[in-house]
This record gives sequence, structure tokens and C-alpha cells, in this order.
Amino acid sequence: MIPIRLLLTVVAAACMALIRPALAWEAVEQIATYPVSGQSGAELYQSIGDNGPVISGDRRTIAHTTFKLTWRRDYQERDGGCVIDSNIPKLTITYTLPKPRAQLPPGLATSWKRFYEGLAAHERVHGRHIIEMVQAIQDVSTGLSAPDDPGCHKTRAQLQTHLKRLSDQQRARGRDFDRVEMGDGGAVHSLVLGLVNGS
Repeated sequence: MIPIRLLLTVVAAACMALIRPALAWEAVEQIATYPVSGQSGAELYQSIGDNGPVISGDRRTIAHTTFKLTWRRDYQERDGGCVIDSNIPKLTITYTLPKPRAQLPPGLATSWKRFYEGLAAHERVHGRHIIEMVQAIQDVSTGLSAPDDPGCHKTRAQLQTHLKRLSDQQRARGRDFDRVEMGDGGAVHSLVLGLVNGS
């Protein structure tokens, strides 16, 4: 059974998607996989520990969300000042998830499917955080201006301040989310137990 907390997370995310205003741009979301092997849940989880994406030094994780972000900014000098007339993002989000090398026995395949779908749902929340950060950057930067700013140096400096603040907020939000989901009784913690114990 998928943990109730995970179900609530997925339902809440779906509801938010319904009420969230449509963006003027669209993120590209893609999945990358890394191979794992095993004939039991415990063996698969051990393989995840051996082959999962490296996030710091030699520390590995079960799954990971990364992104590539570029901008098409239109800086315009007006009356001695500068304004960002438009700021269009190009965002690609990559979810890295485990994938068995070989076909799994029926019972294990069912357990794996539950684990994988729950893990993917967790990573998509990180993706939503990134999309919301990018939208916040666009909102705060479009129309950003400074007087007496030939060359737009002041405006660029103002923008960098906002970028750091919003990036720091997104990272802290992700850490807080992981702390809850991966802690005792959290959705990801429950998914791991379900896989290892075959439940």
C-alpha cells in the first residue's frame, strides 16, 4: 500500500496544478536512469546504494533532480537608466531514477513499481519547486530598473541579489522537504522499508 502521506502529497500536487495559473513559458522535464540489479528488495536497495547518483564527495543518493536554466534577457537603456524589458527562461529539469537491469519476478516487480512511482512523485515535487523559483525570478526581474545606469551595471547587480535570494530559498525548501520525506515515518523512508521488506 502506498503510504497515506505520499498519497496526500500527490493529491495536493495535483490540486495545485489545477489552480496554478498557466505559465507563459514551459519547462522541459526528462528522466535519466541508472542501472540496479537484484532478485530481492534488499538486493535492489543495496545496488541503489552502490550505483546511485553522487551528490557530494563520494556520497550517493537514491534519486536526484537537477536542472539547466538559461535566460533570454532584453536590457534596454532608457533616459540614462536601464530596465529589463523582458526575461524569458529556458528550463530543463532532469529526474535521475533507478532502473533494474533485468526483468524482475512478479511479486518483486509489483513492489518495485510501487517504490519507483513513489520515488518519482517525490522528485517531481523538487521539480515543482524549481519551476516556482524560475517563475519568481521572472516576476521580480521583468521591469527591474535603475536610474543613471548606462551599461546596465546597477540593474545587473540588483538582479544578482534577487537571484541569490531566490536560489537560496529554493535550496532550503528542498532540504526541508527531504528532511521530512526521508525521516522516520516519512514517505520516502516508508517506500524504502516497503521495498526492502517486500510489503
